[in-house]
Amino acid sequence: MTEEVKEKLREWAATYHCSHFIGQDPVQFPHRFSDVRDKEISGLLTAILSFGNRTQIIKKAEHLHRLMGTSPYRYVVSGCWERDFPEDCTDSYYRMLSFSAFHHYFLKLNRAYAAHASLEDAVLDCQGSGPMEKLCTFLGVSAQSPQKKLNMFLRWMIRQNSPVDFGIWKKFEARHLIIPLDTHVCRVAFELGLSERQSFSLANARKITAALAEIFPGDPCMGDFALFGYGVTHKE
Repeated sequence: MTEEVKEKLREWAATYHCSHFIGQDPVQFPHRFSDVRDKEISGLLTAILSFGNRTQIIKKAEHLHRLMGTSPYRYVVSGCWERDFPEDCTDSYYRMLSFSAFHHYFLKLNRAYAAHASLEDAVLDCQGSGPMEKLCTFLGVSAQSPQKKLNMFLRWMIRQNSPVDFGIWKKFEARHLIIPLDTHVCRVAFELGLSERQSFSLANARKITAALAEIFPGDPCMGDFALFGYGVTHKE
């Protein structure tokens, strides 16, 4: 990687790592809460919804948060989600995510808070070598795919000293995060030579993350703001 590319990425990160974009991004939803548990629940469920058209993502996340009311945590422990998201309802809630799928997520959260003080502690108790693997174990999903949505959620929870991310999970380290691999990140990383192909694979996500770690030691996902921010602003 050339010094010119490194400098570009530092400049882009400085430009896009700011609160200006919160109101246009799904991260706006957990920013509405002060309680750690509310942020965790809002953040995880919003991230799970975060694929497809951004306008539609935000519209559906608004609907979900209206259901959860002023405290997602109280909604989870109250069991109201069993009425709103019936276990046997396979109708679509958002695109290919069914009401039944969301019942499954709420059940996981309900059980987590029954046994732990925070979602962080519940995830920490799971098997896995890093935060992504542990979160995949918690949710019962594959850790062999890039898991863009889950890595975005982990970035929100773990990165410290950020105007965008919360840094409320103190038992994990930012150096173990993997970049959320979306279309913009994949394209710009390829154009800059951070990867050899525009492949939506875990191997490519790890390769891009390793390249960014050279520029942002200990905090490779700082580079997410550079790649995603520039990619969204300068579309093909």
